[in-house]
Amino acid sequence: MPELGVNIDHVATVRQARRTYEPDPVWAAAAAELGGADGITIHLREDRRHIQDRDLRLLRETVSVKLNLELACVPEMVEIACQVRPDQVTLVPERREEVTTEGGLDAVRHRDEVKRAFERLREHDISVSLFLDPDRAAIELAAELGVAAVELHTGQYANARGAEQQQQLRRLEEASAQSRSYGLALHAGHGMNYHNVLPIARIERMHELSIGQASVDRAIFVGL
Repeated sequence: MPELGVNIDHVATVRQARRTYEPDPVWAAAAAELGGADGITIHLREDRRHIQDRDLRLLRETVSVKLNLELACVPEMVEIACQVRPDQVTLVPERREEVTTEGGLDAVRHRDEVKRAFERLREHDISVSLFLDPDRAAIELAAELGVAAVELHTGQYANARGAEQQQQLRRLEEASAQSRSYGLALHAGHGMNYHNVLPIARIERMHELSIGQASVDRAIFVGL
């Protein structure tokens, strides 16, 4: 079965709602590790809407499993990653007005920015993954650049129902086969929960799943 990376962004979202010191995502990471998580994922956004620089620094010092940092292909953010040196950087799209990441990185359109970010991170021996829609051209570019992994965006699958969901699953399976053929490590994330995760987890050689909100949502109700 794939490894589980727990995204703790929404713990920080609750904290930032009142600009206070709790709940602390650093504590959340420790709890996730104790619960068996194989990795911790955070997204340091340009607007710092949830995870803060302080969180990243402390998590780098305290997380003993894989630390995956999501960020935009922006020089300022890339330099932060080079200084902190997480185990992996996942390059993602980012828009200020979005509530959450709405789709995969348009790596073909932004090829030059992606290449510059990848090469800079590679200088610091940081493994790089691209967060992509299940799109053939984007995956071809990932292989051409030489990144370690692709994380397939599962949002459309997660939001679909019935026959449409099966269609989206087939797209993900086809993109997974293409990724495997290029020797790319296979990751997936966005919108998965306890009900829809199994078909994704069963995709051949799926290596890592990134799940955040479903875990935090359940933690709230279990805690209550």
